[in-house]
Amino acid sequence: MSTESLRAPVALVTSADKGIGLETARRLAGAGYRVYLTARSSERGRAAAAILGAQLLELDVTSDQSVRHAAKSVEQAGGHLDVLVNNAGITGPVRDDPHDYTADDMTKVLLTKVGYIRVIHAFLPLLEKSDDPRIVNVSSGLGSFTRVHDRSRTGAFAGTPIYAASKAAINMMTVQFASLLPHIRINAADPGLTATDLSSGQGHSVHDGTDAIIACALAAPGGRSGTFAGRDGTVPW
Repeated sequence: MSTESLRAPVALVTSADKGIGLETARRLAGAGYRVYLTARSSERGRAAAAILGAQLLELDVTSDQSVRHAAKSVEQAGGHLDVLVNNAGITGPVRDDPHDYTADDMTKVLLTKVGYIRVIHAFLPLLEKSDDPRIVNVSSGLGSFTRVHDRSRTGAFAGTPIYAASKAAINMMTVQFASLLPHIRINAADPGLTATDLSSGQGHSVHDGTDAIIACALAAPGGRSGTFAGRDGTVPW
């Protein structure tokens, strides 16, 4: 690894082998960051990392062992982390009849979202070695209580109650951690409806979908923490 590369700020993006994660990694690399691209699929991850010139880390956010191993790899390579983007997530099942939602459905989705805390826990010591550490938690406007109570909004009840609940949990986690860790800027970003596999190709481009994430990740020192923002500005809680 070159001296110039070692001096570059360091970012890690979870689930970055496609969609919003991949575009986030691409834009951070373009901004001069040394990027760790994480993926559960080594084959797809290697292809994505090669395209971006990023470094692949195999990481399963539902596994303590996997996350600890990834954190150890970053520590050995450079010893610190400047930006962590928690992006991993699944929509879970969409049931035609609400009677059919089960606890197992919720468990499957929340196990991935618990990964946000698992990753924060493992990488916090490396973030605290940065002069300007930032965490961006990828959330969704579907987790906004204000929006879901606005009956005039088209799509206020889109998606599933399980997915929306998981995003609302991410929002509260963001606010609480921002308060408890004032030396780290921690914000939630709403990509909006973005054309990815999760949305069946509906919505705006992945570039537009990453605008809020990149804004949080690249904000100048001294910026706000504990916020929830989309590409058009603040999103109501």
